[in-house]
Amino acid sequence: MAIKSLDDLFLHTLKDVYFAENHLTKKLPIMAAKAWNKELTELFEEHLAETRVQIERLERVFEVLGQKPAGEECPAIEGITEEAEELIEEIKDKTTLDAALIASAQAVEHYEITRYGTLIAWAKELGQDEVADLLRETLAEEKAADSKLMRLGVDKLNEKAA
Repeated sequence: MAIKSLDDLFLHTLKDVYFAENHLTKKLPIMAAKAWNKELTELFEEHLAETRVQIERLERVFEVLGQKPAGEECPAIEGITEEAEELIEEIKDKTTLDAALIASAQAVEHYEITRYGTLIAWAKELGQDEVADLLRETLAEEKAADSKLMRLGVDKLNEKAA
């Protein structure tokens, strides 16, 4: 897809995040299964359910824009999850593994927070207020997920790993 305008860039980035969310529906169950801490497993399972709702919301965004939902391969999210999978295989200590899983999940959240924030700004610039509102819901969920991961790491798991 040739990017010639902000509209094109917006659609390209929307497809990127749609790919990323769908990719995560395959990776979150693996992370949940590898986590030793029950709270961490539950966080991954809750976020998987939330991710499915976010995908539906993105499909609504495509609909509002008169576009068919489609993903565009996202090397960034693939790289983040590939690194997480490599860590999972390398780390044998369960508390260290949980700390690594939190860090990997936060890397994903930070990527998503950046993408959704950018998409919201562009949607507003393009006069797509309904789209901006839909994306704002997802951004709030991503920030909340990051906060929960951080609290679990700081309050419980990082200290155990140390």
